[in-house]
This record gives sequence, C-alpha cells and structure tokens, in this order.
Amino acid sequence: MRIASVIVDVQTIQTNRTYDYVIPDKWLSHIQPGMRVIVPFGPRKIQGFVIQIKQDSEVKKLKEIVKPLDLVPVLNDELLSLGEWLTEKTLCFHMSAFQAMLPTAMKAKYDKKLRIVQDREDQYFYHLFGKREEIMWEHAEEKGLLPQLQKAVKSEHIEVIYLVKNRANKKMVQMIRTERSKSELGTAIEKLPSNAYRQKKVLEQFLLDSELRISRKALMEKTSASQAAIESLIKKKLLVIEKEEIYRDPYEDRHFKTTKALPLTEEQQSVIKPIIEKITDHVHETFLLYGVTGSGKTEIYLQSIEQVLAMNKEAIVLVPEISLTPQMVQRFKERFGKLVAVLHSGLSIGEKYDEWRKIQRKEAKVVVGARSAIFAPFENLGIIIIDEEHETSYKQEENPRYHARDIAIYRGKNHRCPVVLGSATPSLESFARAKKQVYQLLTLKKRMNNQDLPSVAIVDMREEMRAGNRSMFSRELAKQLELRLERKEQTVLFLNRRGHSSFIMCRDCGYVLQCPHCDISLTYHRYNNQMKCHYCGYETVVPSQCPECESKHIRYFGTGTQKVEEEIAKLFPTAKTIRMDVDTTGKKGAHETLLRRFQEEKADILLGTQMIAKGLDFPNITLVGVLSADTMLHLPDFRASEKTFQLLTQVSGRAGRHDLKGEVVIQTYTPEHYSIKLAGEQDFERFYEQEMLMRKIGAYPPFYFIALLTITHENLMKAVSITEKITAYMRRQLSKQAIILGPSASPIPRINNRYRYQCLIKYKKEEKLIPALQKVRNHYQKQSTTEGVTISIDVNPYMMM
Repeated sequence: MRIASVIVDVQTIQTNRTYDYVIPDKWLSHIQPGMRVIVPFGPRKIQGFVIQIKQDSEVKKLKEIVKPLDLVPVLNDELLSLGEWLTEKTLCFHMSAFQAMLPTAMKAKYDKKLRIVQDREDQYFYHLFGKREEIMWEHAEEKGLLPQLQKAVKSEHIEVIYLVKNRANKKMVQMIRTERSKSELGTAIEKLPSNAYRQKKVLEQFLLDSELRISRKALMEKTSASQAAIESLIKKKLLVIEKEEIYRDPYEDRHFKTTKALPLTEEQQSVIKPIIEKITDHVHETFLLYGVTGSGKTEIYLQSIEQVLAMNKEAIVLVPEISLTPQMVQRFKERFGKLVAVLHSGLSIGEKYDEWRKIQRKEAKVVVGARSAIFAPFENLGIIIIDEEHETSYKQEENPRYHARDIAIYRGKNHRCPVVLGSATPSLESFARAKKQVYQLLTLKKRMNNQDLPSVAIVDMREEMRAGNRSMFSRELAKQLELRLERKEQTVLFLNRRGHSSFIMCRDCGYVLQCPHCDISLTYHRYNNQMKCHYCGYETVVPSQCPECESKHIRYFGTGTQKVEEEIAKLFPTAKTIRMDVDTTGKKGAHETLLRRFQEEKADILLGTQMIAKGLDFPNITLVGVLSADTMLHLPDFRASEKTFQLLTQVSGRAGRHDLKGEVVIQTYTPEHYSIKLAGEQDFERFYEQEMLMRKIGAYPPFYFIALLTITHENLMKAVSITEKITAYMRRQLSKQAIILGPSASPIPRINNRYRYQCLIKYKKEEKLIPALQKVRNHYQKQSTTEGVTISIDVNPYMMM
C-alpha cells in the first residue's frame, strides 16, 4: 500500500499539517509530490498538495484520494522545500505558502482537457481521441487511461489544458485550411459565379499554398473577404474551420526591434567581471550593485543574462510594481525576444496563467516581473536579479509575509547561482551587509554618458509664504517650468499623494471629516465629488456645511494631483499635462498608454504620484519638480527618513539622463532635514552614516531585528488586555537583551470598526523567538472563531502603520 501525505486547503491552525491518504491502485504510478489532488475531508471534497509518498501510516483507517488534478507536478522539489522554509520563517500556513507560488487561475475551480500535440496518426492516440483534437479529462479518467497518458505528457505528445471556470479560459482562434487538392480548388474557382469575386480571391490563396493554415481574421485582412464569403465556402466544404488555442500575449500589439549588447564602460566591465565569474563557476554569491541613476545597471543585467542563456540556464529579474514594467519589459523583449515571460499585477488572470505555463513548459528562459515572479518554476537558475532592491513593494504585507530578497537568496544558494541586488539608493540593511562583506559591493559612480547628475535647488516653502506666494508652485519652479515650455523640453512633477485634497476641515470649529469606521480622515476625490476612506473603502458625499457647528466655511486642505493639474492649467494654459495616479491608471494597460504618449512627446508635463518616481528614461526630460518633499517624512515609521531620501534621489534621477542637462527643484517646509539636504546633494554615503547613527540610538534595523504583533478586536478593552497578556508572555520567554515595547495603540488605532494594538520586539539573537511566536499564534488562532480576536505577526515588518 502506498500513501500520500497531503496538505489540505483548509487554513486553520488545527488543519495546518499533513493528512495521509491511500493512493488507489489506478493512480499508483501516477501520483507524485508537488501535484494537486482532490481528497475527501469530512463531508466535502477539497483540493490539496501532495508533499511526500510513503509506504505506511500511523493512522489505521485511511481514506482514498478521489483523483489527481495534474498530470505533472505543479511544484517541483525545490519549491516544495521552499514552501516548508517559508512556513517556518513567516509563521504562515503551509497552504498559503504553496498557493503564493501559483498563478491565480490555478487557485480557482476548473475543468481540464487533454490535447494531442503531435503524432495524431499513432494508433493508441487515434483509438482514444478519434478525429478529435482534444477530449475532456473526465472522459480519459472514466476509461482509466491517465497512468498511460502521463507518459505521453512527459514526452510532450499530449498537453493538459486547464479550463478555469469564471476566471481564465484558453484563448481560442478560428483557423481555416482546405482538404481539397489544387485541381479541385481550380475547378471550384471556375464554377463560382462571376460576382463571387471575394470567394474566388480566398480560394486563390489556398491554390497558391494548399498547406496554408490561417486564422479567420488574418484571411479576411489578406483578401478583404467578408464573414459571409468565408461561411459560404465552409458550407460548400471547400474550406475547413478548426479551433486552436493561442497564448494571450499582453504585448502582441507591440513590435520589439531586436537590440544587441552595448559596449561597456571601464567601470561597467569591472563590475560585470565578478558576476560572470560566479555564473560560469556555478557559485552562489550575493552582490549589491550600487550605481547612481543612469549609470547603466540594466545593461549589466542584460549582459549577465546573455552569459546565463549561453550556458542553457534561466534567469529571474524582479522589478518593483507595475510602473517599471513597460520600459523594463521593452528592454528585455528587445534583447531576448520570445524567451521572455512577464509576470506582474497589470496582466489579466488568463495572461498571467499563460505566461506561467510558458515557464513551466520551458518555452521561456527569462522572467521579468514583480514580487511573486520570484517563485517562477525554473529548475536550472543561473542568476536572480532584483532591481531597485530598496523598494518596500518587495515585501508582501499579507500571509505569507515574505520578502522577495530572502527568497532570492534561498533559491540562489539552492541553484548555486549569483543574486544581484541593484539600486542607486540601497536599503540600509543591504548596504550594512555589503560593508560587513556579507554581500559583495559593486559600485558605479558615473552616469553612462559621463553626464553630470542634475543640479538640485531646494526651495523653502516657508519663505515663499512670507513673500506672499500662496501658489503651490514656488517662484523658482514656475520660472523653470516656463523655460521648459519655451524650449519644448519635458518636465516631471512629482507629488507624493493621490486625490484632490487631503481632507476637509471646518475653518470655524476645526472639525475634520473622519471615517465612521476607522480613525483616519476621509480624502476628497474631485472627479466624482466624493469623500473616500483609503483603508476600508467607505464613501460619502462632500458636505456643504460643517456637520458639527453647521458653518458654511468648510474647506479643502492639502494638495492632491487633481488640484495640481487645475493649477497648471491656470498658470500655464498652453501646457499639455498627463496625470498618473491611482485614479487615472486603474484600467488595464493605462500605465503603458500614458507613458507612451509622454514618450512620443504628446505632452509637456507628466504629473504623478510614487509610480513615476522610478525607472523612467526619456531623453527630453530636463526638469523634475518635487511639490511636497515632506509628505512621508512625518509618518510614524522609523524608515521615514530613508524612504524620503530614496524617493527624492530616484525622482531626481529622471532628469538629464541623455544629452540635455537636467535640473531638479525640491519644494519643502523642512529644508534643514538631513534626508532632504543630502538627497539634494545626491550623497548616499553621508546619508547612510547619518541615518545609521539614528538607527543605532533608536535600536532599529540593521542593528536589531524586529518583529511586530498586531492584535485587533471590536472591543477596545479586549484588544488592550490581550496585547498586555501577549507582551507579558513574550517578556518571560525572551532574554533580557530583547527590547519589548507595548501594548501601544497602532498609528491608525481603528480600521473597519476593529481596534488595533501592537507589541514590538527588537532583538539580536533569540532562539526562543519563533517557537514563542508560534505558541502565541496557535493559542489565539483557536480563539479567533469563538472570541473574534485576530492576531497578525510580521517577523520583518516594512509597514509600521
């Protein structure tokens, strides 16, 4: 008897373990670790992952597996062990770890088909499929043929197609061909009436090439034939129509011209040399590539990958968020063509699924994508690259709470390949590790064309106010903008905020309109005249008078992108502006469309929030204006100064990247703050020293590790008392060296009518920490259903809110 240990899809603490199931005889040679299966669990049948196959079990009466969901494993051995590691490291459930590795389409309910790929004439396949190209999985299952078919899938004679209900179906096209000989087609053309001109033209295409197999759409375009003309020929049995599945290609309307490797500067050559050595020697090493904006880091990535592909290996490239992908994807597609698969949040469920299948079928060798692309199912990795490694979007904020950098290093060790972390403003943790030689530091100090970094002017907005300037544009920025419009050069205006105005306040009594469910002010959105909560989604109309004192003096405060757009229209009526924020980029492909318009110089000003701060590389941008440098500086987050410095440096780096000289104007109410001053000077090393001093005094990373426990409950006193108990328990478990802070209210004390309290642990080495946190989690997970308490544990938090 063979037994499968299965992780079931029920995410509770009681079920977070393997369950043993007997493998029925008919599946004996078929079921392998890494496959998804359907198993009976209580009264229902649910999905699970097979973790291992064994000979016996401690449980006497075992149920049988109902059926497998895959012909070949969807998780290879490496990803299975990574899932185990992730579960332990992030304190998540096994099921969350495994599901994080798969595209959304594979988490849904689906039907499946089997399709012949080659050797249709083979007697065995002909017997099974007849004249059909594909059969339903259930049909093969009823006939007991899956074990034999498994061999056919491995040898790529048959493929499995997942038909996802309501999520992602295969994209089918109608292909047209003929079964008639050339002489038969010639006769048919002669017999057609003289007015059937289009039908003749269609048949002439097949007369030229009787092997032709063409999509209906392409045939209509080629011959100018109508639907009716083609239908008429199909009815006469002169043409045959078949359906064929094609990959959804999010870039099918884009033409990528092939590019060749660029000559490297001396500095680039000295940086790429140790990376290439590690690739060719199959040795794992983590490199920190610290290069100023515009120093040619991407070309180093591309040429390192060329070396990897020459050795028939694979590469993963992570880029932050959707904003970076259009230009980044273009660079990779131009260099490596069809070998590139793209995975990011801007794709539809079906597109993501198709890209993932390309990787699994080994049709793609390079993956470019956001955070989750780190789980790409490659089996022969030669390099992993994380661009803009300082970006906080590489940290997932819900279970499993992993950081892509940790996964990259884990996989790099497994595959004995280098990991390259690239940034103009590395995170303090990474730079400190490089200083300690845990990572190898590689530095690029010059821009590619030896162009100087842009000159930066820091404007004190308090002085502007004193001089009577009430505009959101300082006199310096207005002057520089005017100059750019005259010269027909482009400007990027950066505002670290979305919405029209931050909040609404009564000028008579000081009342601020708050969300009734969260302790946070509502944000005004002008395009639909609504007040919105950015935490729970609550919406309400804009009041015409104060709800508290009924005064009519209720006004908008703060500055949003929509408000800036209006001000630009008033001050510079001839300027064409493109606004990029959450509201204008909500639709699929909107990012790319807006950036392409700017690239084609159909606008003078690109106005946007964080999404425009990184990765843009347009030759005509000569001015960058930062409207409010202070927005992030005053958040209750120990990384606030670091994030401000990084953002200002990154956005400044968008100017003067090519032949034209660049200038930057930073507007601020705190020009004396070191993060703003040093961002103006683009001096990362001095900022690093200053910030490290602050971190040492505050006992924060990289001097200490931190863990954050957030406890929420509908009752305030219950939330406080549970946090007190947890804090006291952690104090007993950990050594005196650990610093335990709490209980304290979260910076946002209530979200969605639930009160939020925190316990923060700072530590250096605590062997008992993970077991203690597991105990806390297990204890309160059991109470969550009965007492309504929820607890979230983040072992390396990036969001302190």
